[in-house]
Amino acid sequence: MKFKAEIDIMPLEALLDPQGKAVSGAMKNLGLPEISGVRVGKHITLQVEADDKKSAEQKVEQACRQLLCNEIMEFYRYSLAPEK
Repeated sequence: MKFKAEIDIMPLEALLDPQGKAVSGAMKNLGLPEISGVRVGKHITLQVEADDKKSAEQKVEQACRQLLCNEIMEFYRYSLAPEK
């Protein structure tokens, strides 16, 4: 079976986010002072070949932990659905 994973990787809340801070500052310059607290992360999509959803989840977890996410500075969450 093929599955599609949608992964969001974001900086940990306790850490500063320089990109988010820069975007928040730019919002004020654009006349949008109501927008603040911006956090900038990554969105990754990938296809997974696996026998079942549980196996696909294990593969996505492994990819996130070993390559896609630096868990010292970031956290991740994902959704997984069968490909149509």
